[in-house]
Amino acid sequence: MTSPQSVPTLGTSPTAPLHGDRRAETRERLAGATYDLLVIGGGILGTSVAWHASQSGLRVAMVDAGDFAGATSSASSKLVHGGLRYLQTGAVKLVAENHHERRVLAKDVAPHLVNPLTFYLPVYKGGPHGAAKLGAGVFAYSALSAFGDGVGRVISPAKAAAGNPAMRTEGLKAVAVYGDHQMNDSRVAVMTVRAAVESGATVLNHAAVTGLRFTDGRVTGAELTDRLDGAEFGVDARLVLNATGPWVDHLRRMEDKHSAPSIRLSKGAHIVLKRKVPWKAATATPIDKYRITFALPWEDQLLLGTTDEKYEGDPADVRATESDIQQILDEAAHSVRDEHLSADLISYAFAGLRVLPGGPGSVESAKRETVVTEGRAGMLSVAGGKWTTYRHIGRTVINKLAALPGGSLGADMEPLSQLPRRVPLPGVANPNAVAHRLLVGQEPGVRMDPLTARQLATHYGSLSYDIARLVREDPSLGERIHPDGPEIWAQVAYARDHEWAETAEDVLRRRTTLTVRGLDTPDVRAGVEKMLSREG
Repeated sequence: MTSPQSVPTLGTSPTAPLHGDRRAETRERLAGATYDLLVIGGGILGTSVAWHASQSGLRVAMVDAGDFAGATSSASSKLVHGGLRYLQTGAVKLVAENHHERRVLAKDVAPHLVNPLTFYLPVYKGGPHGAAKLGAGVFAYSALSAFGDGVGRVISPAKAAAGNPAMRTEGLKAVAVYGDHQMNDSRVAVMTVRAAVESGATVLNHAAVTGLRFTDGRVTGAELTDRLDGAEFGVDARLVLNATGPWVDHLRRMEDKHSAPSIRLSKGAHIVLKRKVPWKAATATPIDKYRITFALPWEDQLLLGTTDEKYEGDPADVRATESDIQQILDEAAHSVRDEHLSADLISYAFAGLRVLPGGPGSVESAKRETVVTEGRAGMLSVAGGKWTTYRHIGRTVINKLAALPGGSLGADMEPLSQLPRRVPLPGVANPNAVAHRLLVGQEPGVRMDPLTARQLATHYGSLSYDIARLVREDPSLGERIHPDGPEIWAQVAYARDHEWAETAEDVLRRRTTLTVRGLDTPDVRAGVEKMLSREG
């Protein structure tokens, strides 16, 4: 492993601005203009709205108190899916819409980031659903996606165990099979931010809103503090969108201190374990009538989850507790053999908050829907949503902006109906082709090892060639950050200069997979911090 003392010294191109100066220039740009739209919150909803609003011709600013997708949006189950369980509630149209978005993401928008994944739905003796019901369900599910991922079917326990040797076969009666997709949510978020910027948006992370600006009783901007150096500044905007996820009501109270709560929160925890055997398919095991526990092959490891319980604490304090971890392991044991669930295999645990509409009933049965409201002083607030339909949600919000009374923004917008509907994210490419080019040395002067080539191809797409060029300029940047992980030092430099990474956590947890692999050792963290601190 490269030690902090021998961290490669290259990291900024000769034309790249100094790190601190770049943030100062962004703050000046934000403070020196009046934007059509200020988006507060850089998670699923905020990034999608900023991207679509910029495409439609609006002058857009987006800020986040932490990192982009630093909270809920990087703590998902990493799935892009149609929502099989929605079928039992009769939400056929919703499932069909989800399937459409899923396949558009995988085929046209982000084929380099969204990957197909086969699912096994095991039927155990005494389980909540029978084989006939689940078999009919997965057939209908695949039919709603026009059989684009094959035909949902039922296979024997023996055949399922051959594909997943870790699957528990005691009491296993049958296994239903269907297809969905998965992704690295942090990487999709970063690419969406980049797409918004390439469309003209101005963005800044680690910038906290400390108050709202008002003109004639209307919200017309925000006061902010840069959490990295304490600099204070403001942004003026014709319209402000509150897309702060679990903090949406906090911002609504800045607009109107008498605002009633509009949401409730559900905590979902996950754990990541080292794999002992290959997993050819994910398992989705019914726990009861409403809940499913997942065991997903993800980033060369095994992702387990999730929980679903009411959360009333500070959103900033959410974490996976010992009881969450034990619950996840216990539920996984329904379908995964004990030797694959040992606590010493755990490399990481995390938790996020689902933002659900306020109302009666349990959070488990609450609708997963997106709600857009307008406050007393004209600020729009959006809450809810899921990764699979994040593009659709962004378009829905933009259409609402265009229809606001008085045509405050609509007159300046290019109608979304006249814009391309399947705009790809940056780096769009066939990841197999990218990996092959990196592996065989078709990028002049650079030849990656297989694990690194594959990791770059499936997390950056064609932007991998930019990282390869950094390695060509300084071969030391081609060294692995940790010997047990595929990432190289060039990715840290790239994250700093092109992906708004400001802290070690930004790099280790969201720009790379070092944290989720349990590889963010003190030496690694010190090395990343050293590279981030370089200013030329």
